Amino acid sequence: MAKLAVLGGGKMGQALLGGLLASGWRKAEDVVVTGRRSERLEELATAYGVQTSTDNAAAVAGAEVIVIAVKPQDVEALLSEISSQVTPDQTLLSFVAAISTAFIESRLEYEVPVVRAMPNTPSVVHEGMAGISSGRFAQPKNMDLARDVLNHVGRVVTVDEEYLDAVTAISGSGPAYFALLAEAMIEAGILLGLSREISTDLVVQTMLGSAKMLRDEHMHPVELREMVTSPGGTTTRAIRVLEQSGVRAAFLNAIQAAMERSKELAQGDSSSTL
Repeated sequence: MAKLAVLGGGKMGQALLGGLLASGWRKAEDVVVTGRRSERLEELATAYGVQTSTDNAAAVAGAEVIVIAVKPQDVEALLSEISSQVTPDQTLLSFVAAISTAFIESRLEYEVPVVRAMPNTPSVVHEGMAGISSGRFAQPKNMDLARDVLNHVGRVVTVDEEYLDAVTAISGSGPAYFALLAEAMIEAGILLGLSREISTDLVVQTMLGSAKMLRDEHMHPVELREMVTSPGGTTTRAIRVLEQSGVRAAFLNAIQAAMERSKELAQGDSSSTL
């Protein structure tokens, strides 16, 4: 089976790696992961049984799919290392936040098919969400291959590249929004006298079950909210307080801010990523 090269063994690289291996899409011996820190590579080799290397150029040789999962500020140096080694017969799948396909293509020696993706960390439990866009030289077969990779760790939507900043703001950063909400609900349970363990179980399972209802039952969020909200009941009072506190507007503003930050990163301000 053709090789998968994952250039970057950080959080996102590891999330994808764990999900793909668990799903059986590739065997560990068919995967090579690169990084700059030997101790980190040793951790990944021990945990997953994959090959590791600090040599990006050597790692991409013969790989059917090359995944770039490094920080935006590191991508140009990495591309210079592999520029002459990547061929049009390979598919380069970039997870690098805010770096355009045109930027990547301009730094490669050949007309390489580039697919840009914005996945998120739930990929590690096969419940990820990713948006993908095609570069100038990517053909339908390259897009199908990128979808195949990401479908093994979640779901995929295809969007024009101009909308990937919005995907970043909603699903890329989205797990942090849910984590913040979970934190707040768990703390509320503790203040009401529940133990942290019980409060955490209540909140996490409620979030999981609600998400599954929305997805698997194809429910609109309004339907689910109305199903739980009875006139004059506890949920009605809680929702009123949330609305009075401006929670809906806060989420709109927060996601808009995340999208604006993604655009800033694309313009060269790479002091941080997600």
